[in-house]
Amino acid sequence: MSLAEKTCIPCSGATPKLSGEQIKTLCAELSGWTVDDEKLVKSIKTKDFAKALQAANSVGSLAEEQGHHPDLVVRWGELKIELSTHAIGGLSEADFILAAKIDKLPLT
Repeated sequence: MSLAEKTCIPCSGATPKLSGEQIKTLCAELSGWTVDDEKLVKSIKTKDFAKALQAANSVGSLAEEQGHHPDLVVRWGELKIELSTHAIGGLSEADFILAAKIDKLPLT
């Protein structure tokens, strides 16, 4: 089953952080994401502020459905998305599941 077909499962502080090898393997299923300081990061370029805001609202709706919430930065011509699992201070499978689902959204 692909990441995009899975559903985010809430994590607790007992959920282990993913290892570097696990992160590398899961990153192969994503498009345009980087790992920076134990976060998944993606920047989506848009043609103006309104499109960036529209993209943020689409990501926000998906995040609500999945119960897993990214940090979003909206600025003129860009939406920056950062994913991590705050309860563990790092990356979990839920971050990659949500990233894969975000990749399927028509954001530009």
